[in-house]
Amino acid sequence: MLQAAQRSSKPLLAIGLYALALAAAMYAEFPWLALLPVVMLGVWLAIERLDALMLILVAAVPLSLNLEEMEIGGLGAYLPTEPILAGLLLLFVFRFVRGNPVDERLLKHPFSAWIAGSLLWILLTAIVSVLPVVSLKFFVARLWFVVGFFFFLGHFFLHKPDWRHRYIIAYALPLCAVVIYTLIRHAGFGFEKDAGHWVMKPFYKDHTSYGAVLAMVIPPMIALLTWKRFSTFMKVVLLGALSILVVGLIYSYTRAAWVSLAAVGALWGLMKVGFRLRTLLSVGVVLLGFVWIAQDALLIQLQRNEQDSSDDLSEHVESISNVSSDASNLERLNRWNAALALFQERPMTGWGAGTYQFVYAPFQRAEDRTIISTNNADGGNAHSEYLGPLAEQGVLGLVFTLGMLGFCLHLGFRAQSSLHDPDQRALAMGVFLGLMTYFVHGVLNNYLDTDKASALYWGYFALLVVWNIRSAPAQPLAGKRSNPII
Repeated sequence: MLQAAQRSSKPLLAIGLYALALAAAMYAEFPWLALLPVVMLGVWLAIERLDALMLILVAAVPLSLNLEEMEIGGLGAYLPTEPILAGLLLLFVFRFVRGNPVDERLLKHPFSAWIAGSLLWILLTAIVSVLPVVSLKFFVARLWFVVGFFFFLGHFFLHKPDWRHRYIIAYALPLCAVVIYTLIRHAGFGFEKDAGHWVMKPFYKDHTSYGAVLAMVIPPMIALLTWKRFSTFMKVVLLGALSILVVGLIYSYTRAAWVSLAAVGALWGLMKVGFRLRTLLSVGVVLLGFVWIAQDALLIQLQRNEQDSSDDLSEHVESISNVSSDASNLERLNRWNAALALFQERPMTGWGAGTYQFVYAPFQRAEDRTIISTNNADGGNAHSEYLGPLAEQGVLGLVFTLGMLGFCLHLGFRAQSSLHDPDQRALAMGVFLGLMTYFVHGVLNNYLDTDKASALYWGYFALLVVWNIRSAPAQPLAGKRSNPII
């Protein structure tokens, strides 16, 4: 009886001690101690139910908040996702030391080797960076995005096939909540274009990142609607969610996102009529050669378009090609020219990952500057997923980025020829096209330094790699366990 009383008093004692500690912390103006129970729960989940923690992480991404944007403590971190990702990175290192971090087939895939090479190059360029602390922070963030959203998610995609569609739904439904919140706020301003640039805050920093993510989610959601295994109720839910996402994309006024969806729609059409990857690449090279040869004539033609961005959707679409008066388009040209000038200054190692916004100002030419140009480090980056790495990491930075695009195309086309299950093949097409929207959008913007885009970018790559592994001939695992974390 005495022992039972002692056991029952221990929880009360722990609660009492925590309450005293919390009171002292609040008095000392350190409220973060209130999160201790949440941290302890996260640690328990990581040890006992990593699968549940990963689903929670994916669902939390669209709802995460950037403390720097909210001016809380001056921290440039996304809560609650980045603390969870940091913990997963430590868990991965611990399991790597023991020899079994994730399925060996995932670690030995050629794409994993390409990721490792890109991470190593980011680290090496960080050492010689003009701002080493900034570059090392960029490296660590990229590392935990890859570990959490590629390796851990990829492991579960390999061993739990239902996770492949649950991952998409787990991301899409909270994103629908953000869209509804944004549309309600936007309606209060009559759906004006200017208000559409910021009404998605604090969940997204601006309309371009918001639109990019919506474009990435729409293709796989369309694919899930074709699944025969889903009940009528589930299809109604998916159709409702898809409708919300499409409306959100329209009222995001994100022209690059619209272009990316149109481009992948054309790609889907070419694949359906039988275009092979080799043929598609040949046509792409010819078109790029034509653009290069006729660039002066094309620029003159584009400069005749004087339609600025507008609340009218048709006029807003027309303004996409305006490089004569549209400030947003002209500022992109300014950033791209600055990125090329930075590359010419340091072509081999670049200026260091994450440093563009801090160093580009002196490289702006007077004739390129616009009414929205700035010399402060608060105007964003190079607005290109290709020129940004070129300026920050030199030639190899661009090579690794183009290699990612090459892997995306190879894995996407291979999945369509090797998958026999119609549901999996349809989802693979949706995921491939969703990832391709980012590569198209990447010509005009870059967001892989955020959890919002990284969760989809690396997660989609994990899905494509898993389908590639599953369609390959079975390989012996040399006596090692293939599912160490399940």
